[in-house]
Formats: sequence, C-alpha cells, structure tokens
Amino acid sequence: MKKTKQLLLSATAGLALVALAACSGDSGGGGTTGADFAKDYKGTLSVWGFENADEVGTSRLDYAEGVVGKSDTTVDLDASAFDAQKFTTRAAGGSIPDVVQMDRQFVATYAAQGLIMPLDKCFSLYGVEPDSYWYPQVVDDVTYDDAVYGVPQFYQPPAILLNERVMAAAGVTDADMDTSNPEAFLAAISKMTKLDGSNPSVMGFDPQGVGKAGLWMLSFGGKTIDADGKPALDDPNNAKAIDFLKEIYDAQGGYANAKSFVDSFDVFGDNNSYVADQVGGAVFDQWYVNVLTPYADQVQIGAVPLNTQDGQPFTVASGTSFVIPTAAKNPSAACAYVLALTSTDAWNAAGEARDATTQADESRHGINAGLFTGSPENDQTLRDAYVKTTDYPGFDQAIGTYYDVASSGQSFGSSPAGQQIQTELQNAVTSALLGEKPSADALKDAQAAALRAYDQVAG
Repeated sequence: MKKTKQLLLSATAGLALVALAACSGDSGGGGTTGADFAKDYKGTLSVWGFENADEVGTSRLDYAEGVVGKSDTTVDLDASAFDAQKFTTRAAGGSIPDVVQMDRQFVATYAAQGLIMPLDKCFSLYGVEPDSYWYPQVVDDVTYDDAVYGVPQFYQPPAILLNERVMAAAGVTDADMDTSNPEAFLAAISKMTKLDGSNPSVMGFDPQGVGKAGLWMLSFGGKTIDADGKPALDDPNNAKAIDFLKEIYDAQGGYANAKSFVDSFDVFGDNNSYVADQVGGAVFDQWYVNVLTPYADQVQIGAVPLNTQDGQPFTVASGTSFVIPTAAKNPSAACAYVLALTSTDAWNAAGEARDATTQADESRHGINAGLFTGSPENDQTLRDAYVKTTDYPGFDQAIGTYYDVASSGQSFGSSPAGQQIQTELQNAVTSALLGEKPSADALKDAQAAALRAYDQVAG
C-alpha cells in the first residue's frame, strides 16, 4: 500500500469559504441515482482537496488508508487546495478524482448540475444512517432534492467569545451580552468601546457583520435560503438584522472605521485582540479557542451563545464534506474511504493524537478544547475522554459553552445557487452598513440578482 504523507484539512484551522464558478453547458442535471456501490473494490483511489494537516488530519488519513488498503487499493492523494474552476474543468474533461473535499454550503450547486453523485446507496451499503450519525443540521447542509450528496466532517459552531478583562473594566457582565435584548446589548457595547474621534482603539464587540450576516438574520427570524433552495434575501426579518448590525457599528465609529481597526488585528499572533484588549467580545467559531490556548496566562476569556430574539440559544452548522464526482472511476473504493475517514474509529484515533500533542506541548497549558466532528456521539465520546478541567476556568467555561450550543444548531439551507446567494448577501450587507442603501433596498436588489442566478442554475 502506498503510504501518503499529505495533508488533511486541520480541525483547528479556520474554515475558508470556497469560491465556486458557475457551471455552463449541459451537465445532465441533478437527480442521478448514483453508482451501484460495492464492498468488492481494488486499484487506485484518487483523492483531491486536502490541505493544512495537523495530527487530527494525518491520524485519520492513516486510518482510512489502512481500511481501503486491505482491499488492495492504493491512495493517490493530491493535497492541493480545492479550486472550483479547476473542478468544473476536470469534470468536463473526464479527469476528475474519485473523492473531493469541499465546503458543505456549496454541495447543492454541484448536485444540481449532476457533477456529484448521491450517496444514499453508499450509506446503505455500510449501514450508516446519516440523520442518526451526524447532527441533522449538518446533514441538511449536504442534502439536495431529498438525497444526501456529501459525507460531512467537522462542525464549528459560532458563539460570542468574551474578553472578561475588558468587560470588567467597563462594568459589563456576561448577562449583558445577550443578543435577545438589543437595547441592553448595545448599551454594553458602548460602555466598552473607546474612540479616538471616530476611530476605535477598543471595540466593545466585533459582530463579523458581513461574513456572519446570515447568522444574525437567523437570530432575527430571517433566512437566506427557503425550504425549496431558492434565495430568500428579501425576507423582512433580514433587514431588521442588518439594521441592528448597523447600530452596533455606528456605536463604534461606523462600519468603515471599525472594519479598518479589525483588519489590523494580529488574529493568530502574540498580540491578538484578546491579549491586547482590543475587543470586549467577538463572534468566533469554536476553533479560535485553540488559537488562544498558548496565551492562557495572558487572557481572560469566557463565552456566551448567541440568542434568537425570543431568548433561545442557537448556532449554525459549518464545515466541509467529501463528495464523489459522477465521473469517478472507482466509486466503491471512494465510498469506503470517505466513510472510514469520518468513522468513530478514525475520530478516536484523532482524539488520541490530539491529546498526545496537547500533553506534550507545554505551550498549550494542558487545555484540550475537544473535537467537533459533526457527529454528536463522537463529540461526546471524545469530550468525556479528553476534555478535562484545567487551571484556567475561563477556558473551561468557553469550551463548555461551545459544546452546549452545538445541539441548538441550525442550517442555512442548501441551494444550487449557494455561492451566488452568499456573494449577493455580502455585497448587500456591506452596502447597507456603509450607508449606501437602506437595508431593505439593498436586500431587494440582492434578491433579484440571486434569483436570476438560481433560475439559471436550477432551471
């Protein structure tokens, strides 16, 4: 068996959005029944889209390679980053790999174009029930036309990561950071914010208003995609969310000044915003707790969940997935491989590897923030085995908050025009936050553009 030394997407790295190019031409459309998967397979398995491995990735790669290797299968791994234009070009040319990793929110785009196959028969062959094994909201992300087209991995729930030191200095408590009470929330932000003219030197709160706009819309009862996969950017509740975001930014010098300040942050460095006390709180996915562990002696953190406007904690599913292209040459080996990569045994190997690294690396201060796999059972097993009380109660509380809110996750929904919807949404939010258009008008224009893209792709 060929031993790969390549890279799998890190569990602790930020999950970057994949920019998809729209497909053209007759791809055959969605709705294909997929391959007749079998447990009898051999030969070469080509895999593409893995990068930035850590011990969590390499341990799972080794495990999955061992599984398919028992069937005389050799893995040929291209560890370059996924590229949408390259994917469609290779698919059109018939040189597409057997397994590709991509962001979950764009799976429906390729499913609608017939470029990837449904995996229900793959799951059935190995007795995997997606809705039982993974969080339902995670499965929703990779479901199109009542079929599941991707094998999910990771689930990075966002929450509000607090800087307790900045909060205490301003007389703000955790209870004040409640998004279901906008008036009190804005008052807390104003207390913590320090301005030099219109330029912030301390932001009370960074909402990540453009990149996380969909999250805030869910908080206000809105949505970006409807149940049929069509864009829903003009939902009236979405405008309420953007108006609230604008109030947040206006209280901190305005969006342009706040963004300039945030862009200067040393996010992954020794002078990050929690060490330098540049924020009182910010929306961050769970992985950022890992980034802060080397600075445990220099920061005072905590966390609270985002709440809906009726006071219910919530979060959203996010992560990547493995898909099998329709033109895959070895789909049966691909099926076995992707299920092995996301199996309980693979995640147990990853948990053991992560804990070994945590204990051996003094800079981590013994803080194991856990692994958020996309499977509630695996998450709990790994938490019980490796997430222990530490000498840093703020970290313990923050880690617990992310675990607690994971079960309250929602899906943004899936759409064949997912990338176009995201692009139009971000453009609209930016325009509204800059004061160029009223929120409702910006969203109306974005809806029209997104709907044209949807009609072109889905029609």
